[in-house]
Amino acid sequence: MLQKLCIKNVALIESVEINFTQGLNVLSGETGAGKSVIIESLNFVLGAKADKTIIRSGSDECFVRAEFDVQENNSIIALYNEFDFEVEDVLIITRKFTIDGKNSIKINGNTATVGMLKKFTSILVDVHGQSEHFNLLKNSNQLDLLDKLGGELVQALKTTIKSEYEQYKQTIKELNDLGGDESTRLVRLDILNYQINEIEKADLKENEEEELLSSKQKIQFQEKIANALNAVKSSIDDEGGVSDILSNASRMLSGISNLDDEYLKLYDRLESVFSELDDISNSATNFLDGLDVLELNPYEVEARLDLIKGLKAKYGNSILEINDFCLRAIEERNKLENCNEIVDRLSEIKLSKENALYALYKKLSVLRKATADEFKNNVIGELVELGMPKATFDVSFSELPEIEECSFSSFNGIDKIEFLFSANLGEPLKPLSLVISGGEMSRFMLAIKTQTSKHNDISTFIFDEIDAGISGNVAKIVAQKFAKIACDTQIIAISHLPQISAMADYNLFIQKFETGAKTITTVKMLNATEKIEEVVRLIGGGSDSESAINHATELIQKAKQFKNSLI
Repeated sequence: MLQKLCIKNVALIESVEINFTQGLNVLSGETGAGKSVIIESLNFVLGAKADKTIIRSGSDECFVRAEFDVQENNSIIALYNEFDFEVEDVLIITRKFTIDGKNSIKINGNTATVGMLKKFTSILVDVHGQSEHFNLLKNSNQLDLLDKLGGELVQALKTTIKSEYEQYKQTIKELNDLGGDESTRLVRLDILNYQINEIEKADLKENEEEELLSSKQKIQFQEKIANALNAVKSSIDDEGGVSDILSNASRMLSGISNLDDEYLKLYDRLESVFSELDDISNSATNFLDGLDVLELNPYEVEARLDLIKGLKAKYGNSILEINDFCLRAIEERNKLENCNEIVDRLSEIKLSKENALYALYKKLSVLRKATADEFKNNVIGELVELGMPKATFDVSFSELPEIEECSFSSFNGIDKIEFLFSANLGEPLKPLSLVISGGEMSRFMLAIKTQTSKHNDISTFIFDEIDAGISGNVAKIVAQKFAKIACDTQIIAISHLPQISAMADYNLFIQKFETGAKTITTVKMLNATEKIEEVVRLIGGGSDSESAINHATELIQKAKQFKNSLI
């Protein structure tokens, strides 16, 4: 229920705070006083598209705050949990829009997007004529409403369907774990065989990639390596090389090594150097001999590396991971090749569940159609009372698919429905979402809501001048239907009809006046005396007209009697 609406700098409204109550709240006032601004402000805070033209002239921004009583509203609690908001009994929405197009939305102090905002407000408020918040324009909501109208029979059947559906989904999961049905499993086996054959054919060895990269380098720099090794060998072994020089030095030191221990140590050190050089020369020779017998084909090395690279892209980041993948694939293949008995059993269960579900779907469709027929006749009866004897309404059901074409993807049945409406004789029925809003549309929606208000989760209905084009006895009936709906659902209505104002539980008067160079709209709560005066104004009588005052008083008294009869 909407408890409070605070508006700042929206159109003609500089600042106003409006309190609402449970029941029927009626806003009235002179034409042009700014009643539409209240609805525009409500739409804005509920998530409608913002436009800078909404901002009051001379201001840089507008601001609207709405407070809702959401105690024990399970749908709102679910959204609190979804967005990780603290659960509170009052839902406070604030929205600010600046002249440069900046938008700020907060839900109970938490920053929110327009999408998040609409999730909350779409289950709280139904604004007639605004498709963004008109719940019944959505086909899925129409089906949900029809099921609620179906009562316990429909709900019990849906519970049974849900149980069967969950078992069916579990069977599908078990089949999928085994590769699905036979055709799916054969496809999976083909894939596994291809993957296994590809890896086994490659015959990858541990550290093979590193060895190939090393070989690739040797092939790429073979000449450079050979030149370097030959240079080392020549520098040591050729005539006049390091070995000759060191040999002469060794002989000279040998001749004095017995004269002093220090000379002997020096000789030993030189011998060690000579020995190391000899070892270096031998190693260089061996490396050169290895190069001479290197017969690796550079193209084969590159092809092998490309093969490993391709397998890594498919199966793992290393040869070890690729081989592990192959082992898992072999294990899965063995499982699939040896599960025919299990698959056959699960496939039989799957077929049985599909047959059971399809039968339940058809049974649910029969109940829905019976509910739709009763609902349709009741709504048409409401339309007659509302002065639309030629209007028609129907619930269109799409043809059920055959079992072979059924997807079995929902526990909500397979019906697709659409509400159809025509306001006048000879006009074809059209989808509700395509009907242009007007006086007839307003009364049609009132007929719908009179029938469905007890079954709808929406806590607040908002009607913007639903009385367009009606008067007399129809106006009285509209007022009475408002009163009936308001027993269970809060109504906020802008009206020009004295019958509706008389029926109100809470009257608000919207007035416009000039102060200085500004025009300002204000909202005033009416007391009992002021309510009579407003009904007199709406009747068209003068404030001092005794007959008009008596008429207004009588309207209010009869409205009270009617509301008391509803208790």
